[in-house]
Amino acid sequence: MEALRYTAKDKKLELTKVEVPKITNPDGILVKVAYAGICGTDLHIIQGEFPCNAERTFTLGHEFSGTVVEVGANIKTFKAGDRVSVDPNSGCKCCHFCHSGRPHFCKIGGINNTIGIYRDGGWANYVVCPEDQVHKLPDTITLEQAALTEPLSCLAHGWDIVSPIHVGNKILVTGAGIIGNLWVCALHLQGHRNVTVSEPNTARLDMLKKLNTGYKLITPNQLKEKQAADPNYLFDVIIDCSGFPPAIEHAISLLNSGGKLCIFGVAPPHGRISVAPFDIYMKEMKIFGVNINPFSFPKSLGLLEAMGDRYLNYGNLGIKTFALNQYQEAIEHLKKGTIAKAIFKL
Repeated sequence: MEALRYTAKDKKLELTKVEVPKITNPDGILVKVAYAGICGTDLHIIQGEFPCNAERTFTLGHEFSGTVVEVGANIKTFKAGDRVSVDPNSGCKCCHFCHSGRPHFCKIGGINNTIGIYRDGGWANYVVCPEDQVHKLPDTITLEQAALTEPLSCLAHGWDIVSPIHVGNKILVTGAGIIGNLWVCALHLQGHRNVTVSEPNTARLDMLKKLNTGYKLITPNQLKEKQAADPNYLFDVIIDCSGFPPAIEHAISLLNSGGKLCIFGVAPPHGRISVAPFDIYMKEMKIFGVNINPFSFPKSLGLLEAMGDRYLNYGNLGIKTFALNQYQEAIEHLKKGTIAKAIFKL
């Protein structure tokens, strides 16, 4: 089979031929991958800016859907032909964090054991996954849409953390890549209409217009101009989807009193921001981090069903088409070894 494999020591990504993996654990499931996404985290990994398996070459890809081909001897809940999406994250199930319902903080599991970051992932034709990380798809969700289950599960976790987001709140989304687009769709689905989206890539803003949300779509420079012209140009809720430290630092200056900042995009570990403690005190700012997706896959499947074609494939103008177009162009650049162009597309 074909697989896109990465060697951290050399920062080397290669499209290679490898053997189809075999089920060696009675609780394992062999999945034929149908669709796989490229996450911003993958790009950070390729650039050497995010922790990953440094001990061996591995297959990237932690956002994917597919069809069950074979199941281990102990499997009773899945069979060949089942359509599934895979939660790439799991805990050790033994530590304090896992026992207290917070497996994403697990020092053995969590992000330290993720499929596609530490274990072989979905940038391949086939992948073996543990049964407890595989989720059967309802008939109403296509395999194409299901490739978005993992990022939406992270969004669902972020929504729980930053809630309540009251209808009528003035909301800013910074960054309109795939994750920013998913937040736009979720906010609109939940009835929010007073939303501004800031994104430097005007092609992304043009694509967002086709979703017909009525949201204000501006560039970061326009955002700064509006702030300079009006000291009361502030927001009650800001969701950063850029992971870009300067954008996050600027967002803090745009928070209204009592405002909430959700740092959703993953910044590189060396990134730094500056914030005045007095401003946090005076404004009673609330700053939230969002770390992956503990127990939120069922909520993600619910979001996929609720969004349906209106958001995910509305007249071939929805988020699914936007995502897949960018993914397909980026993957072609990755196959050719032109990593910089792949990163630009995403």
